[in-house]
Parts: sequence; structure tokens; C-alpha cells
Amino acid sequence: MSGRIDKVGSRRDPGAQTDEPGEARRISHSHEREPGVHPRNPVPTVDIIIAFEGGIVLIERANPPHGWALPGGFIDYGETAEDAAVREAREETGLELEGLEQFRVYSDPERDPRLHTMTVVFTAVGCGVLRADDDAKAAAVYQLDELPDEMAFDHRRIIVDYVRWRS
Repeated sequence: MSGRIDKVGSRRDPGAQTDEPGEARRISHSHEREPGVHPRNPVPTVDIIIAFEGGIVLIERANPPHGWALPGGFIDYGETAEDAAVREAREETGLELEGLEQFRVYSDPERDPRLHTMTVVFTAVGCGVLRADDDAKAAAVYQLDELPDEMAFDHRRIIVDYVRWRS
């Protein structure tokens, strides 16, 4: 967590955190220190677990970081997460989505080597003809227990969580 940590005198301080008995600290975030300074926030993204032809759709990324990934991408300014999921699925796989539902949010600062992102993961059923497009070099259907070795981001973890949730 970024920000300045100041010691405060009371454990009853609602903003206090304690590491040692008798010592409370207040965390001051950068946007609280200087008026007009905007905080650095994670960049919002979406990923979609698309059920299709008895498996799930993965794309092989044409751009770094390389590897196989769930279809997805950045949420555009003024766009809802749901609309971004539908757009990204269409752009990368050619598929339309039915039954779009939010699954989970993943926000580990290390999940994307390029920058700190936070993804809203959706599940849906894909309809149409699967084809790679946009920044996808390839698109394929994988069985949940036969994922490719080289996967991008934290997508293997997301799929493992999805499999556990389904059972």
C-alpha cells in the first residue's frame, strides 16, 4: 500500500492500524496529502470465461505478454464492465454472448506484468462461429482439465477458481 504512515495516539482512531501492542498508525494516502493530486488506481479490465462446444474459449495473444488467455481487455471510458465484456468477446473471438454473469474480481498488483490492473471476470455461453481477431493470434476451445502450458496473466488461477466454484 502506498502512502505515508503516521503514528497516532489512540487505538480508537478508525483509520489506525496496529503492528505492535500499544502502537497505532494512521495510513495517509497520497491523494489525502496534496490537494489537486489524483491517486494512482488500478486500471479496470474484463475477462470472460466463455463456454463453447463443450469447453472454454482461450485466445493466443499476439501482443506481449504472450501466451494463452481468456478473452478480455480494458474497459473504455464511459463503458460498463458488461458492455466491455461483450465487446471484447466479439472483437477477439467473433462470438456473441448469452447469459452473461459476473463471476469474481481479481486485483493482485502482480497479475499483469505491464501495470496494475483489476479485472471483473464474467461467465457466458458463446454463440456463433469462433475466429481469432483483433489482438488474438489464435482462438481455440480447451477442456477445463487440459489447459495449455503457457498461459498469460493470472488466467490459470481464474480458471482453477471457476472449476472449484462449479463443483
